[in-house]
Amino acid sequence: MAAKPKVWYWPVRSHTDLVFEPAVFARMLDEFDVTILSDNRTPSPDEVPGAIAPFDAVVTGWGTHPFTEAGLEAAANLKIIAHSAGSPKAVVTQALVDQYLVPRGMTMFSAAEAIAYNVAESAVGMLIMTSRRWPDFIESIRETGVWRPEGVPITARYLQGSTVGIVAASKVGREVIRLLQPWDVTILVYDPYLSAEQAEALGAEKVELNDLFARSDHVSVHAPTTGETAHMIGAEQLRLLRDGAALVNTSRGIVIDQNALYQEARTGRIMVCLDVTDPEPIEQDNPLRTLRNVYFTPHVSGAGAYGYFKIGELTLRALEDFFAGRPVRGAVDLSRYDTLA
Repeated sequence: MAAKPKVWYWPVRSHTDLVFEPAVFARMLDEFDVTILSDNRTPSPDEVPGAIAPFDAVVTGWGTHPFTEAGLEAAANLKIIAHSAGSPKAVVTQALVDQYLVPRGMTMFSAAEAIAYNVAESAVGMLIMTSRRWPDFIESIRETGVWRPEGVPITARYLQGSTVGIVAASKVGREVIRLLQPWDVTILVYDPYLSAEQAEALGAEKVELNDLFARSDHVSVHAPTTGETAHMIGAEQLRLLRDGAALVNTSRGIVIDQNALYQEARTGRIMVCLDVTDPEPIEQDNPLRTLRNVYFTPHVSGAGAYGYFKIGELTLRALEDFFAGRPVRGAVDLSRYDTLA
C-alpha cells in the first residue's frame, strides 16, 4: 500500500470545530497522514523551517501565521497549500507566490467559494430588507408604537421586476447572480475582467460602471480590495442612482468613498445597507451613523453554519482531488493573484 500523503494541519481546535463537521474531519484524518500540534496552537513562523520538509501539504486557516521565506525555502516536498478560509493572501504574499509557488508548480487552494454562499445569501436578504425598509417599521412599532410611520413608503419598486446591478463578478457576485435567477429581475454586471460572453453565460448583461448605476433599481457591491477598487464608487456613481434605490455593500468598505456616500445618502433619496465600512468598525462620530436611511450590520454577512461547514468539505475535497491527480475545485489562479481580495 502506498504511503499516505503527509499533511501538516496548522489551525487550532476552535477553527476546526467551526469549519469541519466531525465526520468530514475524521475522514481527513483517515485518508491522510495528518500532523497536528498537541498543545492546540498554530505553528510559529520560527518553528516552521525546521519541521516542514517532510510534508506534502499544509492546511491553513483563520488565525494561522503566514508563511515566511524561510518556511517555504525549507518546504522541499510541499505541493499544495490548502487554505480553509477566504483570501489566501492572509497566509502567502504575492512575493512568495512569485518566488516559490509559481516556480515550483505548487497549488494554492482557497475555500472562498464556501464563504461566498453565506455572503450571497446575506446580500440578497439585505437587498430585500433595505428596499422594503423593514427596520424602519420594526423600530417604529417597537419604540414608539406607531403602526405606519410617516415618511416611510409602504410600496415601491422592490426586488421583483427590478434591475439589479452587481459590481464585480467575484465568487460572491456570481453566487448572488445565481440566487437571483428565479426572480423576475434584469441583472447587470460590471467587471473589467469579465467578457460579455461570460456575463451572458451567467445570466447577466455586462455594462460599464456608470451605466450600471444609472440603469439599476438596486445595486449590490462585491469587489475585492485592490489598487483598482479603492473608492471606485464615488460621488459620480452615487448621483446616478435612482430615487428609492437600495445600495448594499458586503465586500470591503474602502470600495465606496464614504464621504461621497454620506453626501448622497443625507438627501434621503436612496437606501443603504453596509456590512463593511472604512474604517471598521466605523467611527462613533461618523455622520453616516446619524442617517435613518443607512443600515449597518457588523461584518457578519459571511457567517453561517452552511457556508462554514462547506469550507471544511471543500478543503478535504481539494486534498483528495489533488493527490488523486484530479483538477482542484477552488485552486487559485496564481497568474491573477494580485486581483484577489
